[in-house]
Amino acid sequence: MAAQQQPGGPMSQPGLQQPTSLQQQQQQLSQQQDFDPVHRFKMLIPQLKESLQNVMKIASLNLAHNTTIDNGIKSSDAAVQRFDKSLEEFYALCDQLELCLRLAYECLSQSIDSAKHSPNLVPTATKPDTVQTESMSYAQYLGMIKSQISCAKDIHNALLECSKKIAGKGQPQGIM
Repeated sequence: MAAQQQPGGPMSQPGLQQPTSLQQQQQQLSQQQDFDPVHRFKMLIPQLKESLQNVMKIASLNLAHNTTIDNGIKSSDAAVQRFDKSLEEFYALCDQLELCLRLAYECLSQSIDSAKHSPNLVPTATKPDTVQTESMSYAQYLGMIKSQISCAKDIHNALLECSKKIAGKGQPQGIM
């Protein structure tokens, strides 16, 4: 028989619903931290240390096994662990760490560029009382954006002209 739930059963207690929301918050926090390259880097370091220890252990066992075979003490019937598999795992972790560092560097450089090209904040409409001295007015912000757009258009036009010149030189010229 299937168990039926009583109206006053454990599922209807509000105290048990709070841990699920706490768990959801923890899952969201862990997902956000997974996207943070610095946090991911910090999490991969212990795995890298363990992988390196494993590579060294397998290498020493294989070296000892090959030495006993070379000395004629033991035959090659014994099973040895695969060094190439452990080394491949180590390299995979190194590649992941490199990607995390590159991503962190890219995020940092974008943040620096953003601060350099738009150093002043625009006060939001929700908090007009917290206007800071280094913030700019909306009209100043629009002017800055318009100048950035015109600069981007100038670069785009210059690149188009250059590509047309290069394409024009590549075509064979007629006989005079």
